[in-house]
Amino acid sequence: MLKTLEVHNYALIRELNINFQSGFSTITGETGAGKSILLGALGLILGNRTDSSALNNNEDKCVIEATFDISNYNLQPFFKHNELEYDNETIIRREITPAGKSRAFVNDSPTNLNVLKELGSVLVDIHSQHENLQLNSSYFQMTVLDAVASNAEIRNNYTNKYNRYKDINSRIETLESEAKNAADDLDYNTFQFNQLNELNLEKVNISEMEQELELMENAEAIQQSLGSVFSIISESEQSINSMLLQAKQSLESIKHAYPKASGYIERIESCRIDLNDISAEAETGAEDIITDPNKAQLLKEKLDSIYSVMKKHNVDNIADLIEVKNNFENKILSVENNNSELETLKKELSTIIKEMESLAGKISESRKKAAEPLTKHVLSQLTGLGMKNTILEVNVSSNSHFYPTGKDQVNFLFSANKNMPAQNISKIASGGEISRLMLTIKELLSKSIALPTIIFDEIDTGVSGDIAYKMADIMAEMGKNMQVISITHLPQIAARGKNHYRVSKSEANNSVQTSIIKLNTDERINELARMLSGKDITNQAIENAKSLLG
Repeated sequence: MLKTLEVHNYALIRELNINFQSGFSTITGETGAGKSILLGALGLILGNRTDSSALNNNEDKCVIEATFDISNYNLQPFFKHNELEYDNETIIRREITPAGKSRAFVNDSPTNLNVLKELGSVLVDIHSQHENLQLNSSYFQMTVLDAVASNAEIRNNYTNKYNRYKDINSRIETLESEAKNAADDLDYNTFQFNQLNELNLEKVNISEMEQELELMENAEAIQQSLGSVFSIISESEQSINSMLLQAKQSLESIKHAYPKASGYIERIESCRIDLNDISAEAETGAEDIITDPNKAQLLKEKLDSIYSVMKKHNVDNIADLIEVKNNFENKILSVENNNSELETLKKELSTIIKEMESLAGKISESRKKAAEPLTKHVLSQLTGLGMKNTILEVNVSSNSHFYPTGKDQVNFLFSANKNMPAQNISKIASGGEISRLMLTIKELLSKSIALPTIIFDEIDTGVSGDIAYKMADIMAEMGKNMQVISITHLPQIAARGKNHYRVSKSEANNSVQTSIIKLNTDERINELARMLSGKDITNQAIENAKSLLG
């Protein structure tokens, strides 16, 4: 409910601060006093657009702030989704600079007008003769019928199934599209994968393979070179080994006289050991070299194949090539996985369709049963509002399609004249007739679901007498379940409000200002008397005002 409204520098309002109460409240004031300005300020809080022309003082910014009790509206998910701080007592603020720049805040968190408008639609419903399009909405008509039928729980269950149904269908479409594309590319992907898989890339070491090929291609030269090393060191008549032995023997003969010769002998012996090792390894190495042209050719072909696919797939190492191979494998496997997931989803879809069929059938049955009591209640109320010849038909028709609300289409047909057949409301009803019809429907809804604050903006225009009393009764009855505010010119309605506010206009410092105050009992009597008799308040008007207040 709306708890407070503060307005600074808007239109004819310089400063305004008003507290609102729960239940049924009325707002009165002379024509032109500024009641529409008050609604305009509230409209900005609800997300309406404006510009700097709305400012009272063009050198100061406009600030409008409203406090709402939102504890009964289950809005935590909305606040979380829009990254707003939630509080049961929520403050909405709108600022407009002299340059026309607008900013909006919810609990001091900045937000945009779309979010503000969505939130505002849940908090306040401003209703006038010119704003009855909602009644022509098939969704609204469905909501009314479901409220009378007490379908909230079963419809919520159906909606959850429907949302899953939509998600599954969307996923199936995606998978089928992916499966088609994957199937079209399957032969290509399989060929590429097989080509790479045959290379056993996980066991490939290009450096080692290149080194092995280099050795095999130069096997004869290597054998000759190693054989030559063996011969020079150990085999020839003038081998290094034999000459070192001669040198050693020569030193042996003089070491008794030349002590340094012993050191030379040791060093020569060390050299002989190293050279013998080299000689032995060269001999063995020469024997181990395999001269197999066929094996070399196979190794060369494998390396050429690897170089070719690396160039083909624009990679420069084996690790990236393995990743390419894995990607092709995943694409192949995705075809099988998609088929498996598709099969699972289609089974789940079949189950959900059966559940939705059952729920939709029960919802449809309850709607058809609720159509008669809804019609009777509305017609009874409309008779009291002076519409005795009204016809209201609530048609519920089912079809084969699933909708977010079931499988039904609901259509209200209406006629306010005895000899006029019932038709779509938008084609036949006048503004006043629609207002009274909407009033009775909103009253019916208020008993079943949590409605936002309703502000009736002079919907009583053109009515008087007993009809005005009846409208007041209906709004007062609604006020037992919700906050109802009626802007009215009728004393019969103004008197029924639990709280009564007066909007007035005054002149000061060569400017016109609008203000609003809550009336006490004596002020209410005077205001009602003014509404009854005009500016010249008579004693009879005073007595009639007291009578209206009981």
